[in-house]
Amino acid sequence: MEQFTLARQIDMVFRKIKDELSHVNSGTVFVQIRNNEIGKFGIKHLPFESSEGVLPAAVSAGLTEIQFQTFRQMAIESLKRKKSWTHGEIMFDFTVRKNVISISIMFESNYNMATYARTI
Repeated sequence: MEQFTLARQIDMVFRKIKDELSHVNSGTVFVQIRNNEIGKFGIKHLPFESSEGVLPAAVSAGLTEIQFQTFRQMAIESLKRKKSWTHGEIMFDFTVRKNVISISIMFESNYNMATYARTI
């Protein structure tokens, strides 16, 4: 992956999880980053709650093609706000209500004190 920019890697992640996103209408897409390379990624779905031991019927529809493209483009554009850190995680929370997708993005930067202790 090292030959790909982080934006290209995000694009690849979204293309890989596109089918899964077409079956869910809320959750969190996460990407874990180390040395500006994505390692682990996936989707955390909102939990299913049972009532009297019965799970609800499966969600019949997830993201539409237009919602998916909007989500993917917003994820790529959000990288412009990532500054100077090379290790961490990005979480893209999403939900569809009344056929409108809402997305919030959270960056988590990680640093290792052992790295800095050697340079002091």
